[in-house]
Amino acid sequence: MTPRLTGLADLPPGVARPRYDRAAHGVGILHLGLGAFHRAHQAVYTDDALAAQGGDWRILGANLRSRDIPDALNAQDGLFTVLERSDSDRARVIGAHGPAIGGDAAAILRAACDPAIRILSLTVSEKAYGIDRAAMDADPAHPAVAADLAQPQAPQGVLGIIAAALAARRDAGTPAFTVLSCDNLPDNGALLRAGVLGFARRRDPDLAGWIADHVAFPATMVDRITPATTPRTLADAQALTGHSDLAAVETEPFSQWVIEDHFPQGRPAWQAGGALFVQDVRPYEAMKLRMLNGSHSLIAYAGQMLGMPHVRDTMADPALAALVRRHMQAAGATLPRGAGLDPQSYAAALLARFANPAIAHQTRQIAMDGSEKLPQRWFAPAAELLRQGGDARPFAFATAIWLAWLAAQDQAPDDPRGPVLLDLARQAGEDDAVLTRSVLALPGLAPADLAGNAGFADAVRQAVTHIRRDGLRAAMATELAS
Repeated sequence: MTPRLTGLADLPPGVARPRYDRAAHGVGILHLGLGAFHRAHQAVYTDDALAAQGGDWRILGANLRSRDIPDALNAQDGLFTVLERSDSDRARVIGAHGPAIGGDAAAILRAACDPAIRILSLTVSEKAYGIDRAAMDADPAHPAVAADLAQPQAPQGVLGIIAAALAARRDAGTPAFTVLSCDNLPDNGALLRAGVLGFARRRDPDLAGWIADHVAFPATMVDRITPATTPRTLADAQALTGHSDLAAVETEPFSQWVIEDHFPQGRPAWQAGGALFVQDVRPYEAMKLRMLNGSHSLIAYAGQMLGMPHVRDTMADPALAALVRRHMQAAGATLPRGAGLDPQSYAAALLARFANPAIAHQTRQIAMDGSEKLPQRWFAPAAELLRQGGDARPFAFATAIWLAWLAAQDQAPDDPRGPVLLDLARQAGEDDAVLTRSVLALPGLAPADLAGNAGFADAVRQAVTHIRRDGLRAAMATELAS
């Protein structure tokens, strides 16, 4: 039987491992959301930081619901393998994690109250936050927010746990931790701050005032393509390390982290792993959200419609690759000038990363939660282009692909508004104008001036009709010829 990964002594020489004494460093970070992305990204940067400058910055990881990964990490003394996929796979064992908590909100809250915790970081899904982006406030209709407002002393959701922990630290005279969102949300630091303050105001206005005065919410931009872990991931990690590892992840060689440098209680030396500390993250965030994530969403829905399970499959299709290049160019045209960005070089790098044959990133995975992702990926830049007198047609065609994909679903998509979207598609039937108008009118989806723009809506409607009548390939050919 293959031994479990529980130590470092008997790893093969070719496997990278922590370059520090793990036992000499205490825990200083509580991280919510132990998904593959965190393990392939922030945990790796923290591993590099500990090796470079040390400090009590190891990570206590936690999942609000699932126990699988916490249980796997606890059985492996917090160790796990990061498998970098390229021409030749490389394995690295990460030692930055300590204990993990799974499915125990009370234990997470106790950990967040520990004075040793100086940073609370998060990688949770967009829908898990419970924030109304349009209002920049907590969403009282969100199930977790509503439940935690009813029982603030026993929170189960993100905002409730953060607010309860900060209240306890205030009352105990313990300095506040820094709250660090590492999710693909627009201006994620300010957004999470608004959500926490909105929740706290409803619970205790004095607490909201204290948080506003004492708690830092730095903005971040994160980037590393990390497919879902599969049985092959686990098998390849085992082959390279000689150990069974149920928490292994696979990822690409590229990694980027841009961080607003505002950490009153200190931080790890993440720059040792290549993190970039800046005063304003927003230009980098816009480039990534609009060019990488926006193109990813286009690829996801087109790939699903064309029967292509992986991103790499879509990039091997000349017509679809050309459509992606056109979309990136349109997205690049919306980026702020004078911010030191290079959209052309970034687009070239993205195309190479998307085509990496060793990365099996599922289009189905990227297609999830479209109504949460598309406002910042497509609709905000499209509205900006129209205000500037630019051509928003690439965004209109992407929107048409999404709507045609929605119309083809026989059950609600994996999306917070899945049932609503399915109902709108069924009510519209074959009337593409009604489908376009009703979906774009959903609150918080598209800016009002975009949803009400007759030219944009008509371009979307025409493309939806073409796709549904003649198929996506025919519509793509016409689009690229125009």
